[in-house]
Amino acid sequence: MSGRFDGLIRFIPTIEDKDFGEWIVDRDNDGMPEKPLQIPFVNYSECVCELEHAIYQVDKDNPDMNLHNYGDILEKNGIRWETKSMEAADVSKLDATAIMALLLGAVRAERFCDGALLSFLESGAVLRWLKRLQELEK
Repeated sequence: MSGRFDGLIRFIPTIEDKDFGEWIVDRDNDGMPEKPLQIPFVNYSECVCELEHAIYQVDKDNPDMNLHNYGDILEKNGIRWETKSMEAADVSKLDATAIMALLLGAVRAERFCDGALLSFLESGAVLRWLKRLQELEK
């Protein structure tokens, strides 16, 4: 019997490999009209793109978790929707809904700030969250 979060837990080994992607910074252009600058962006690895898709899939497949209110879920657990608070969260006592709110919050943060998801990955937060989901599945 497969668990509800198997589609996310399967990413643990690849997240441990730390191949998340890289910042692409335009160093060739000077910003003049004939050489416009490209805004820096993160070129995420295929694994991270698949992880993002899997997070959204869990949200879609589990409407009972009410994850579209991820900010409220985080707040109820004493976590603010901001990098430091989310990265520092003690996940050892959080339930699956709170862990999913952290994951969804990290993915949504990327929409507002390029590199936000990369920060959560590099800090080890995403790996801790996925490992907590794995514990909860057992």
